[in-house]
Amino acid sequence: MKCALIIPAWEPEEIFPTKTAASQINYWQPLGTLYVGASLQQAGHEVEFLNGAFLSHSEILEAVKTLTPDFIGLYSTTFGWPKAKKTAQDLKKLFPDIFITVGGPYPIAVKEKCLEDCVWMDAVVEGEGEITTVEMVNKLAEGKTLDGVRGVIYRDGKKINKNQSQPLLHDLDVIPFPARELLGAADHYIPAPATYKRKPVAVIMTSRGCNRKCIYCFQIDKHRKTGIRYRSVDNVLEEIELCLRQGYREIKFIDETLAADYDRAMLLAREIKKRGLDFTWFASACVNQVDKPLLKAFKDAGCWAILMGAESGVQKNLHTLRKGITLAQIRKAVRAAQEVGLKVFTPFLFGIPGETFAEGLQTIEFACELNPDVANFHSLTPFPGTELHDNLEQYGTVSGDLSDFTYQGAAFIPHSMTREEIRTLRQIAFKKFYSRPRFLVHRVAGLRSLNDMQAAMTGMKSLFWLWAANGIFKQKLQSK
Repeated sequence: MKCALIIPAWEPEEIFPTKTAASQINYWQPLGTLYVGASLQQAGHEVEFLNGAFLSHSEILEAVKTLTPDFIGLYSTTFGWPKAKKTAQDLKKLFPDIFITVGGPYPIAVKEKCLEDCVWMDAVVEGEGEITTVEMVNKLAEGKTLDGVRGVIYRDGKKINKNQSQPLLHDLDVIPFPARELLGAADHYIPAPATYKRKPVAVIMTSRGCNRKCIYCFQIDKHRKTGIRYRSVDNVLEEIELCLRQGYREIKFIDETLAADYDRAMLLAREIKKRGLDFTWFASACVNQVDKPLLKAFKDAGCWAILMGAESGVQKNLHTLRKGITLAQIRKAVRAAQEVGLKVFTPFLFGIPGETFAEGLQTIEFACELNPDVANFHSLTPFPGTELHDNLEQYGTVSGDLSDFTYQGAAFIPHSMTREEIRTLRQIAFKKFYSRPRFLVHRVAGLRSLNDMQAAMTGMKSLFWLWAANGIFKQKLQSK
């Protein structure tokens, strides 16, 4: 079958404040969609990919007219659900016979509610898309019903049928590598300024799942019955070498934590160095899973930066989030990473259940004390399917506007705080952290390349507007 995989059109200013979007916007390779594309290709189907990050809604419709696919797979986050509905509606009006399915974090979480909410969609893929989508398309190609295709919820006339869930795949090595050739120009897919050294940048995930229980994190295996599923180190290295042959010069490992299995992480780093693979890389790790030897091995293998989730400077709030870490562990891990020469990125959250405005100010002081190279200050977001979302009455209130469901939008308000206080804390945090003389001197002294200069310039423009414009995090472009 001819298949079109589509991310509906969106604009950066719909997520980020207009004045600071240039320093925050990032275009990640859509790994889930590329995995599904590769699996469909392996099964003998034709696949095209249309990315609404670079195409308008009308351009997507025109492209579909040209492609004339038999099957359309839409991707949707919580924020993107209204756009997915609009895309499905307009496509179905143009091509009533096209089969339209939807997958992604939001459909996986809310399941049949998607079909109840949007009559223009024919099915939902609720997990393990590489397997489920191929089985579904194979059935459609044969003219058969979707009865028995695990992981599919589908429309049958006025009836919605929910099949059994697809079992989680444990041997991840059998999945074909993401079909990055579907992306087109690789240079379009770059992270935010100051978060990469070389381009083009590839994204790789070496494992799936998480064995932690943070209240704001959604996993397919919600109750953590299977923990983390790992790809073999050899399989990961094979994909790295393929990316290098394709011209990629940097890799972002987007595992929840690359260091959950300490020995495996050490082996991966040592093998990268042993093979002499020439690329820079970036990873995330939990602060209680790393030590100086592992971080040094990362650095020696080409890693230049590591993200460590700090989240709060108040121990009570870390307990509330179920992070399973302490302030002392955060300090120790950040210090160890800096001592071996890694750049350190630390995200923080405001709006934690039970958090007060004064505690938010303590978190800002803690961020300045840690002195990472980059700090980000987000709003805690209750994405569907998370512990936070499932217990909203216990924790606080939630916005009815799905466009607020980004880390920017203050979708969740704890009983102990107001939306205005969360927005104010974010603005104070960015202003205070990035205006410190210590930070500015270090930043100027660290300029080494044109990319560094460009990132510094966009950062300075954002900093100017953080000081010049009150209530900057209230500003949002209305969806078109």
